[in-house]
Amino acid sequence: MHIDHIAIPSDHPRAKSLYIREMLVKGFRRGLVVPEGLIAHGRGEAYDYLIGERTTKTAQRAIKAAAAMLLLSSRPVISVNGNTAALCPNTVVELAKVAGASIEVNIFYRTEARERAIKAELELHGAKKVLGVGSKASARIPELQSERRRVDPDGIYAADTVLVPLEDGDRTEALVKMNKTVIAIDLNPLSRTSRAANITIVDNVVRAMPALAEVARKLRGTMSLKKITDNFDNRKHLQESLKIMKGEV
Repeated sequence: MHIDHIAIPSDHPRAKSLYIREMLVKGFRRGLVVPEGLIAHGRGEAYDYLIGERTTKTAQRAIKAAAAMLLLSSRPVISVNGNTAALCPNTVVELAKVAGASIEVNIFYRTEARERAIKAELELHGAKKVLGVGSKASARIPELQSERRRVDPDGIYAADTVLVPLEDGDRTEALVKMNKTVIAIDLNPLSRTSRAANITIVDNVVRAMPALAEVARKLRGTMSLKKITDNFDNRKHLQESLKIMKGEV
């Protein structure tokens, strides 16, 4: 693996982890990621160790439910922050195409320059339309005080389902209060995000996003989507994820 100045030996026991870190550092240098995003990644990586840095069978069930929910939705939106844009812009675009979803930039540390950098990164990977940039984020999420309250009236504000990779709990709770279905990708099953979301994928975003796109492609056009979502219990899923982390299963 080669990233600019550094060559990571493929047989290094931490090769994938080091590669992801370098992608984030590169994203930081290009204005996509903020320093706080690097800290957040490190916190998530600790939880990834606890699940064996793999997509568990429990997470696979959540991915299937999430894909079905996106396909059932009439106005699904994928919310993208800096870390997501740095780590998996290609699969964001791929999933949006498969699921018929819109893509919207939504960031906690908001500047228009950073919004435009994220938009440009997504467009570089094939996105045709990116919402939520600059004055387009003119609507407001009620009861939310951070800059993430600013959303596109044609995107997250009007959505029925919102996919929020790498999310903060405040906005998840606020979106649920707006009667939106929230799908979260969060390695911490104890977080407010995980507990407030309708469907939580306890997995690393670099594994979850391509898996979501693949499963959505397989499920598209099938008749069992509603059955899949109805049979998913998020609370049970989080409990199972905790048991995996504690080595009980």
